[in-house]
Parts: sequence; C-alpha cells; structure tokens
Amino acid sequence: MSFQLKIAKSRGMCAGVERAISVVQKAIELYGQNKVWVLHEVVHNKHVVDDLRKAGAHFVETLSEVPHGCVLIFSAHGVGIKTENEAKALGVKVIDATCPVVTAIHKKMNRAGNNNQDVVVIGHKGHQEVVGTIGQYTGSPDKVHVVNSIQDIEALNIDGDNAFFATQTTLSVDETRHVVEALKKKYPKIIGPKADDTCRATQVRQNAVRDLAKVCDLVLIAGSSNSSNSNRLKEVAISEGTNAYLIDDSSMIDLKWFENVSSVGISAGASAPEYVVSEIVEFLCAHGAVNVEEFGCDLKEKSFPLPKEVSI
Repeated sequence: MSFQLKIAKSRGMCAGVERAISVVQKAIELYGQNKVWVLHEVVHNKHVVDDLRKAGAHFVETLSEVPHGCVLIFSAHGVGIKTENEAKALGVKVIDATCPVVTAIHKKMNRAGNNNQDVVVIGHKGHQEVVGTIGQYTGSPDKVHVVNSIQDIEALNIDGDNAFFATQTTLSVDETRHVVEALKKKYPKIIGPKADDTCRATQVRQNAVRDLAKVCDLVLIAGSSNSSNSNRLKEVAISEGTNAYLIDDSSMIDLKWFENVSSVGISAGASAPEYVVSEIVEFLCAHGAVNVEEFGCDLKEKSFPLPKEVSI
C-alpha cells in the first residue's frame, strides 16, 4: 500500500483560537496553577483542553462550580449578558477570551435589542457560540429566532421592516449563502452585514479543503467531533465527492480506508493543534505515504491582542 500525501497549507488554528488558548496559558502563569477556571471548553478540541487541564486549568459547565477567589475565563465562543452579570456577582476575576469576530456580532445583537428589532441568527441551536450570541440580545427573548435551513426561513413570522440577522461564524459558507438569500428574498428590508458573519479564517480553510478534495481520493480532517468548523471541513470534502473522515488523532485511523487509494489529503480544524497534524503525518508515512507535500496557498491571518488582564 502506497499513496501520495498532500497537506493543506491553509489549515489549523485561527487567530481567535490561538488568542483564547494564550489567555488561559498566560492566566496560569500570572495567577498560578489551580487558580484558573474556564467556563466551558475554551475551544472545541480534545487535545487542547487536555493540555491546558494538565497545565493547571479547570473546566466547568456551570457557574455554580466556580469557587470564590479564582480567575474565571470565558471561552472563545462567548457567553450571554446574563452569564456575564452572574459571573461578576460571584466576586471572581473575570477574563473574556471570546473571539473578537464573535464579539463584533455580540455588539450588533446589543444594538438590535436596544432598537427592539426582531433578530434572526443563522446557526445551530444549542451550539455554544449561538447560545452566547442570542444571550447578548437585550430585548424580549421571543424576538430572537435561530434558523438553519430554507425551511426554517419559510416558517418565520417576523416584522421584516424592523429586523436584523447574524450568522454563526463557523457555518459552511455555501450553506449560509443559500439561507441568507432566502431570508433576504422573504424580508427585503432586513438588515445584516454586507457579507455574512462567517469569519475569513473559516472560509479560507474551507476553500483549501475543497481544492484538496478535487485532487485526492481521501481527505482526513484533524479535529474533534464537537468542533463545528471541523465538521464543516469534512462536509466540504464530501460535497466534492471525496471520502472524508474527522479524527482527533492517528488512533482513530482505520487502514482499510486506504485500500485502492492513490492520494490522501490532510487538513485541520481551526482549533486543532499543529502537533496533531504532525503526528498523523508521521503515522501515515509509516503506513505507505510517499511524496509528502504541502498543497495550496499559504494561510495569511492577522493576530488579535490579548485582554489587558493577561497582557502584562
């Protein structure tokens, strides 16, 4: 068994994820091990969370688990206003590691609430980012609607003359476009961004996977199953007619996948560490990979400054 191995140059951690991880690491350095608590997984990746837990961070799902006197960090996905206020009332030091792209959407939600607008959020109900986004609406909760399909748009009943929409940052660009078009067709006066809120890093990675899938028989995406953007990358590859699998690391690889395969592509979700990609490549090189090469355009991204609490 032998196959060519192509690795997408535009892959892996985005600036928002790198910032959130750095916030936790810096907080541990400044405030000490076992002093730092994170509400929810800081990013959706098993290896990142395990690494930070080993370094001394604690991860919890509710504020009731947060002890007095600790440092509390909000994850990259963001939280709602109610959670922000409840955290402040605990008397703990709060550091916000929300991705700045998500924060920009939160500010739009605040304004929409102040203007008493109906709001449509295009995203997955229950996803942590979406929960935080709708929680930033300052008006009546019954004026916020989460949709994810054209059928959802057809069932909508809102005041289209006083309405605003936003999208989950990690959604598929193509999927978002169709839903946005249906929304604007039904409500021509609805206000939204000039483009959808899908972040540039998400789009660049999806484009790279699409190009990779066109020249490979199989695509592997490094990422965890609860990572929305990683799942979207797998779906993009499959949409090109190429078999694709989402894996945390090489332990999930089944060598049967490579039967009658002459070329394999690799990419990684926006929360997957590069060492996981290297480990997968090493495993594949030991099991038939030849002519390993990087593929596509280089990833060029801006970086985000750290919060003042950890930028000392």
